[in-house]
Amino acid sequence: MGKRSPTLPGSAAHLSEVTEILELKQEIELTSAVSLIAGTMIGSGIFMSPEWILRNIGSPAGSLIIWAACGLLATFGALSYAELGTLIKESGGEYIYILWNFGSLPAFLFAFTSVIVVRPASVAAISLSFAEYTVTAFYPGCSSPQVVVKCTAVVCILFLTLINCLSVRLATSVMNAFTVGKMLALLVIVVGGVVLLAQGQTHSFQNAFQNTRTDAGVIGIAFYQGLWSFDGWNNLNYVTEEVKHPEVNLPRAMMIAIPLVTCFCMLVNVSYLAAMTPAELLSSGAVAITWGNKVLGSWVWLMSLSVALSSFGSANGTFFSGGRMCYIAAREGHMPDILSMAHVRHLTPFPALIFTSVVSLIMVIPGSFSQIVNLFSFTAWLFYGITITGLLYLKIKKPELPRSFKLSEIAGDIFGEVSAAIGYLGGHSRRHGYHEKKSYSLYRGTNHHTYSFSDGVGIPRVGTHY
Repeated sequence: MGKRSPTLPGSAAHLSEVTEILELKQEIELTSAVSLIAGTMIGSGIFMSPEWILRNIGSPAGSLIIWAACGLLATFGALSYAELGTLIKESGGEYIYILWNFGSLPAFLFAFTSVIVVRPASVAAISLSFAEYTVTAFYPGCSSPQVVVKCTAVVCILFLTLINCLSVRLATSVMNAFTVGKMLALLVIVVGGVVLLAQGQTHSFQNAFQNTRTDAGVIGIAFYQGLWSFDGWNNLNYVTEEVKHPEVNLPRAMMIAIPLVTCFCMLVNVSYLAAMTPAELLSSGAVAITWGNKVLGSWVWLMSLSVALSSFGSANGTFFSGGRMCYIAAREGHMPDILSMAHVRHLTPFPALIFTSVVSLIMVIPGSFSQIVNLFSFTAWLFYGITITGLLYLKIKKPELPRSFKLSEIAGDIFGEVSAAIGYLGGHSRRHGYHEKKSYSLYRGTNHHTYSFSDGVGIPRVGTHY
């Protein structure tokens, strides 16, 4: 073998070597991949959304059908994304798939919407949820001061920024630990429900379909609420380049995480209905806390802790993938070049994470920021539908592409059509006024607090004051 000639600093070869060194590492294994999906999906939604779904659909059996349908739809969507992820092995999720299939302008519109508003607003909303449940423990008998809540949310975002900037492995380890904690909390609720059912508390399941509402707008609202609780099923596609053996682990992680979360959601809702009548569930501002009061007694604080930990873990997953979205958009030229850089030693998208953190901090300041998130629910499902259309396009126009995972066209068609239907029903509900603004009581132990939040499209944001 001949000697390798030295590479001059500043030469094209040297720059190429440096670029390769600074690429993000493949450090996400199957366990971390499952945790990223399940940990982001299990946020505060499963602790809060059951009341809102039941309120809109009108019956216990109808609400369980909505939960099951949302889980099935998320599964179809995730499997479609798994095929896209094995075809296009690049990070960026919907952005990179839209860029490949439809060109620069639609991809830019998605990137701008996601990077500037949707992802940072989601991080801010979940951080405020974490802050509300954390601070409440220090203010028994009175409402938590908003300054303290928002300062706690700021600390949460800064802490998440530090974790994600230091190491991918550290961020995924935090996700793994918090996902295990969430699963244990949900398991407590499930076991409690099994005990109640064994004791004969099945009153909520008698005439379970009575008062079921079938209005198109109401069904759309109920789906929005359920799908908000399943949000995060597509997070792994944002970090495809960092997944080890993505052609194997991407579909495998989705097939483990999403059915697991769906089963937990169904069983937890059954447990809620075993402990409470539909009327009691509807009068509860925080279903998990009311369940804890009835079943756990003095240990009800475990539910508040569970919601806080779930919110923190979900915020970490959202922040992790949101930073990558910004990084990939900058790498493709749709954001400033500085956001496409990676830290020399830590090999994390440092500038993109800092940018996401700054925008999230700005969104913590106004009280009604979560209305922005609600506003873009329709936009998110519109882009999901466009993305799946791109998969169908690749199946027809480029069947020769190598596929390590292939999904039936029927599943993709179902997801695309349902995405369009949900978008239509959401718009229908807006036009016909299926929304309201109400105040609900939130019980924690013996303390009584009242919170008010807007339900513009029926998606509650926990602990947010207006």
